Amino acid sequence: MTSILTNIAAMSALQTLRTINSNLQETQGRVSSGYRVSKASDNAAYWSIATTMRSDNSALSAVSDALGLGAAKVDTAYTAMENGIDVVQQIKDKLVAATESSVNKADVQEEITQLQQQLKSVAQSASFSGQNWVVASDGASASVVSSFVRYNDGSVAVNNSSYQFDASSQGNVMFGTLVDGSIDTASGILGSEQTIGISDYSVYSLDITNMTGGDVAKSMTMVQSALDAMTSAASQLGSLSTRIDLQTSFVSALSDTIDSGVGKLVDADMEEESSKLSALQTQQQLAIQSLQIANNSAQNVLSLFQSH
Repeated sequence: MTSILTNIAAMSALQTLRTINSNLQETQGRVSSGYRVSKASDNAAYWSIATTMRSDNSALSAVSDALGLGAAKVDTAYTAMENGIDVVQQIKDKLVAATESSVNKADVQEEITQLQQQLKSVAQSASFSGQNWVVASDGASASVVSSFVRYNDGSVAVNNSSYQFDASSQGNVMFGTLVDGSIDTASGILGSEQTIGISDYSVYSLDITNMTGGDVAKSMTMVQSALDAMTSAASQLGSLSTRIDLQTSFVSALSDTIDSGVGKLVDADMEEESSKLSALQTQQQLAIQSLQIANNSAQNVLSLFQSH
């Protein structure tokens, strides 16, 4: 039955065209954005996971920056400690020369004094972002960010690696600090004194001008002990630096892995979407033609009356 009031074929063709247009719009959105899931309505579960993991990845980026800052602090301290070891070794060499009876100890002391001033200069200069890890108060500590963690219960935390300062003669700082924060040249590896002859000396305050050969030998022992302590401190800093480097590499790899995982959840398969887009465009053209045919069929009713 043909009706001029209700065109069933046109209504069906129109519904088909609407469905195709909706699918086409969705596919075009995926192609233009690159996302299969770009909003919660696309897939609430995947969208929620992806949003959370992107947030965590952003935090990992901040952790990576903090690790870089921590690495710079540790590297600065290590460089100062390494340079200090070289200077103390030179002091030791001067003491070896001073054991020769014909050597003028006052002349040697003049060189040692210059080296002692260099040690103080190195220690005071080893500051990065307002922190100095080779001039510090005994018992104080410093920390660097090491990781960002999300636990199974959904809570998050930032972990730190701590470094404890020891201003004793066998500690890990070149000099300690006074109450006001200024350098204390009477503490630390280079400032801690011990009795040699009738006086107390440290590597920093050592004066061999009037020393006997035996006292010079004791001074060499003291300097060697300081070298051992500084070497141990440099090893601690080196170990911490290695850990930071490992953590930095891990954070970078973890960030890439999270990006990849999120991509698998929400990224569009561009080959698939491209093929679907072409198919839908063809279907759209056919649906439009079907709608035109259905609409034109109503015109054929006029021919039933033209023959009379």
